[in-house]
Amino acid sequence: MKYVNKKYIKSNVVEDRMYQRILADDAIAENCIIVLPTGLGKTAVALRVIAEYMVRGTGAALFLAPTKVLAAQHYEFLKSNMTIEDITLITGADILTKRKKLWMASVICATPETARNDFVRNIVHPNQFSVVVFDEVHRAVGDYAYTAIAQRLVGRDIRILGMTATLPSEIEKTTEILTQLHISKVSERTDTSEDVAPYIHDTKTEWMEVDLPPEMIRMQKDMKQALKSRYDILKSHGFQDLRSQSLSTLLRIRPQVFANSRRSIQPLFEAIRIHYALNILESHGITPFLKFCERSRKKGGPGTLALFERDILFSRTIKAAENAQKRGLEHTKLDKLVQLLDQIPGKILIFTSYRDSVDVIHEKLTKMGIASAILIGQAGKRGLKQKKQIETVRRFRDGQYRVLVSTRVGEEGLDIAEVNHVIFYDNVPSSIRYVQRKGRTGRKNAGRLIILMAKGTIDQTYYWIGKHKMKSAGTMGKKLSRMLKDGSLPVQTGLDAFN
Repeated sequence: MKYVNKKYIKSNVVEDRMYQRILADDAIAENCIIVLPTGLGKTAVALRVIAEYMVRGTGAALFLAPTKVLAAQHYEFLKSNMTIEDITLITGADILTKRKKLWMASVICATPETARNDFVRNIVHPNQFSVVVFDEVHRAVGDYAYTAIAQRLVGRDIRILGMTATLPSEIEKTTEILTQLHISKVSERTDTSEDVAPYIHDTKTEWMEVDLPPEMIRMQKDMKQALKSRYDILKSHGFQDLRSQSLSTLLRIRPQVFANSRRSIQPLFEAIRIHYALNILESHGITPFLKFCERSRKKGGPGTLALFERDILFSRTIKAAENAQKRGLEHTKLDKLVQLLDQIPGKILIFTSYRDSVDVIHEKLTKMGIASAILIGQAGKRGLKQKKQIETVRRFRDGQYRVLVSTRVGEEGLDIAEVNHVIFYDNVPSSIRYVQRKGRTGRKNAGRLIILMAKGTIDQTYYWIGKHKMKSAGTMGKKLSRMLKDGSLPVQTGLDAFN
């Protein structure tokens, strides 16, 4: 095996892969986004770029990652593979006086919110850096911290490197990313690229359908009828463009409702709440549905009383769910999950979008005597702090847990080589989240991805949305490269973008 031979990178440690070398050269030459499937070493590409700028001696390197777990993972990788001693990790868990010292290092791994806040406080200055890496760069849209940091780099001689496993499927978002970061090149590899083929491990994807039990079908029917009555009211108020009964449609008309139709505010809010509740019932089951309703009722707002106390159909659904919960009914997905765990050997990573689902699944695994743990964000009273998140991942990696049940905090960059089975408890209508989840398996050996889908529910709707978005995302890299080449994107190229 041939290894990377470069100053500041430890000898005989990092495998020298041709495609990583080419991608790194592209990123060294100009502001670049690297698009590379998970498991093929985006961090190794960043390592090469950082080492090159350390050789040049023009400034420090800043490596940004969206979660504390991922930032810590990058920190450990760089510490293990670089000869530089002063590599630091900075997150919001560090007190201000400590961060002031940590910012003086040669290579810094940090979470974006902390970095943005410390830039504002003038604890750190852009002039310190010669290269800034934005991991999971697809997040650099809207008011996310990446965009605020990028704005501070404008006009400075700083190399920008963005990395992601997949670009967004929407051209508006990808254009915004390129513009915000002043990117002049998109350098991409896919699963079919010749030079990555020797390093690709197949992942078999299986869609497993389950039927809702009769009790839940009756609840679903009542909820849909309650939802239809709100759409009828909104249509009678002049909102005729509601042929697509979806949450996104309601969110789209919300500004118009607030501006022009105050009488439509209550039915709109009721419809939005019913959509959320129905989606959770269909995809996650009884307990998550009841917990959502409990929180929603306590939160209050327009239409709360009318929905929870006066609406016969909604009240009947809640009562039926409470009775079902007493009988031990949750969701047929949970039964299918139990069957799969009996059949699948080794470590398993389960993804679900809601913390309440995490709790239901984890409780079931505990009762079965399966060594398992949860991985969730730190927000809220039940959240996991940074150290606990990192410790949980380490224990799972070391084999102390057989199953890890995670929300989206585990979707991005989680590197556990021995996980060959990933299960989606719910489907996601996002090409990025799908790719991120799928990328947690098949990293060192052939993988297996199992997606649970309830028939006649939002799961199936998300399946078709996701399929369309995956197709669009798959061609986005080539489309952007073509637009950058012919100048049809409003982005200046090279370091000129910062002068």
